[in-house]
Amino acid sequence: MIAFVSGAVAALTPTLAVIEVGGVGMAVHCTPNTIAGLRTGEQARLATSLVVREDSLTLYGFADDDERQVFELLQTASGVGPRVAQAMLGVHSPDALRTAFAAGDAKALTAVPGIGPKGAQKLLLELKGKLGAPAPVVGAQRAVASGPAPWTEQLSAALIGLGYASREADEAVVAVTPQAEAAIAAGGSAPVPQLLRAALQSLNRAR
Repeated sequence: MIAFVSGAVAALTPTLAVIEVGGVGMAVHCTPNTIAGLRTGEQARLATSLVVREDSLTLYGFADDDERQVFELLQTASGVGPRVAQAMLGVHSPDALRTAFAAGDAKALTAVPGIGPKGAQKLLLELKGKLGAPAPVVGAQRAVASGPAPWTEQLSAALIGLGYASREADEAVVAVTPQAEAAIAAGGSAPVPQLLRAALQSLNRAR
């Protein structure tokens, strides 16, 4: 098992980071939130989980060990593979997922692309209690600090991490704001991975 990789960030895409380790580029699949915290040329350390298949070895990367542990626990549910588990962490933080499972919040799970109402109910039954309890929140300041960043900040940071200027990132955020607001108005959350792809398309058209 590869528990973590540490080295210079050689390249970034919306879903992939290449970390140089001992002269070898390790391709690590990450959520947009994790990508947003990386910068090309800077040192990074990612907790990792290696998924072995007959025809592939795929490395998934996370901001910390807790996120990796939740990623692996999510896959103990039937029908949940690494892509769905990563999508869940792309939409919700580990503690937000713990809160959703503890409260039986199917709506929070259906905000994840690929999970419908029936699938959400099934996951609640199979995983309730397995992720542990969310961390206690003390005071309003702690609550703000422990929650996920607003989607605009996540998206802007991800674009800047990919090498775009702050002005370009701001323009791309404005371009996809109607899409984000429509998702929120429908009762979900802003789908950062889809918004990132749409933002990149708008930037490519502008060039």
